[in-house]
Amino acid sequence: MEQVLTLVVRVEKKARPSQTDALETAARAVLAILADERSYGEGEWAEAMSAWQDNRIRKITKRARGIEWRRAEALPGITITGTGVGAGGNERADEARGEGIGEARGEGADEARGEGAGESRGEGAGEARGEGAGESRGEGGVPAEVRVFPPTGVDDVPPELVKLQVSGTDFEDTADLPPLEPGVPVLWINPALEMSSGKAMAQCGHAAQLAWWSLPDAARKDWQSSSFRLSVRTATPAHWSALLKTTLPVVQDAGFTEIAPGSKTVIADHPLLTR
Repeated sequence: MEQVLTLVVRVEKKARPSQTDALETAARAVLAILADERSYGEGEWAEAMSAWQDNRIRKITKRARGIEWRRAEALPGITITGTGVGAGGNERADEARGEGIGEARGEGADEARGEGAGESRGEGAGEARGEGAGESRGEGGVPAEVRVFPPTGVDDVPPELVKLQVSGTDFEDTADLPPLEPGVPVLWINPALEMSSGKAMAQCGHAAQLAWWSLPDAARKDWQSSSFRLSVRTATPAHWSALLKTTLPVVQDAGFTEIAPGSKTVIADHPLLTR
């Protein structure tokens, strides 16, 4: 049976994450579950993770709020909290960017092919709070919260996740993005494509995974020690053309949703990957 990895982003009525923070946090969530000790060896998620990675690394992004989010957090998985990058009027975002990390909390479909880093396919696709609590977080300017769950068969996704909505994940940045920092991996988005935030989150997750697969163990450990620090930016057309001429990992979409088959969506530019 085909496997799918589900990402759930927290979207309260009056508290929505910024676009860039949602994309970065989704990518970090995928890296977090890949590196988690439960995902390999004798870990409780190892069999599911192996079956998923050996075939198509299908991902789907959904949204939840209030009691839906609380129920999702009760399921086994990992919640990653973003830095708030791209969100205006957020002091915590400034502090988090300075530290270079967001929180990670533990237990509780995009079809893409990787170029230059092996094969990858998929279908393009916080702490629990009470109902309505998110509304008291203030309007906008909140760090993204994304929970990633171990893969399941497409027909075996927990009911708490099946009923969640896929639509409604269109975010925007309300503040200028900071300059890129030397040595920090960047996931570059194709400027010619229009994708929903949920679609782009899955694509960034694919790109981060391709980069992870391409790195030696020592580099993976270094990345993990930084809480998988990374940036997401949309490339300029000229820069995108230049990136396509490198051997950096490229996510190529199968075109099941939103974009044409074969579209190249995101390129993973990690400083330790050869060009």
